[in-house]
Amino acid sequence: MNDLSTDFDPRTTLARPDLAAQGLEGRVRAEAFRATEPMRGGVPVADIHTEADPTSERIDQLLHGEIFDVLDRRGGRVWGQARRDGTVGWMDAADLVPYRALPTRRITSAKSALPLNALTDEVLDSAPIGDFDADPVAVAERLLGVPHSLGARSSVATDCSGLVQQALYACGLPGPRRSDGQARLGVAISRDQARRGDIIVWLNLSGGQSWTGHSAFILDETRVIHATGFHGAVTIEDFAGADARYLADGFEPAVFRRL
Repeated sequence: MNDLSTDFDPRTTLARPDLAAQGLEGRVRAEAFRATEPMRGGVPVADIHTEADPTSERIDQLLHGEIFDVLDRRGGRVWGQARRDGTVGWMDAADLVPYRALPTRRITSAKSALPLNALTDEVLDSAPIGDFDADPVAVAERLLGVPHSLGARSSVATDCSGLVQQALYACGLPGPRRSDGQARLGVAISRDQARRGDIIVWLNLSGGQSWTGHSAFILDETRVIHATGFHGAVTIEDFAGADARYLADGFEPAVFRRL
């Protein structure tokens, strides 16, 4: 049984009953505390899983150049936390390289050899970190047609919350990994107030899965842009049709958030 305090989300808290990050000592219960070892993504996109078994559920991904704080090793697998979005899980050690310095640039193209928002020192298809896009929806539109895949969060493949996250990151905005976190961004608005750039979330907190709902952007008065398994890709769809489908599937009524 996990002894973590209910004040901490186990998805983003680097702690288990037997081991926790040293910075959490005195805040969570664990048999031992240890300093993390910062590593960086050394491949374009690397999967993060729930368990040491590489066939376990993929819950997130690490983009090239992003930091992964390693706390435990088991064979060729490492357990730790993706520093950019906070996800805790297991990765292949071979996908990581030693951390030496922060990258100076971010990838701005959805067609580059490295995915959108990957961190690099290369000039091609990139901009200095701190030089951001202005419109998250315009970023999402550049990803139209990208395949939908649960647990993915890049311009190679993405799930719904991954699309919203990457569009926000490209604009220098906070991007929680899951739909429930995105449903707390900004301020609540009503359906008739919603406009381009607002976030829509249909929550589904029934348990039994790592995903917590479905996220999308308002494109215009009648349409949304989202990554959906129903269509198999990032697509534009009438809000009314999407809303009816998610309600029929047992999701909660949509909430609208303005950043």
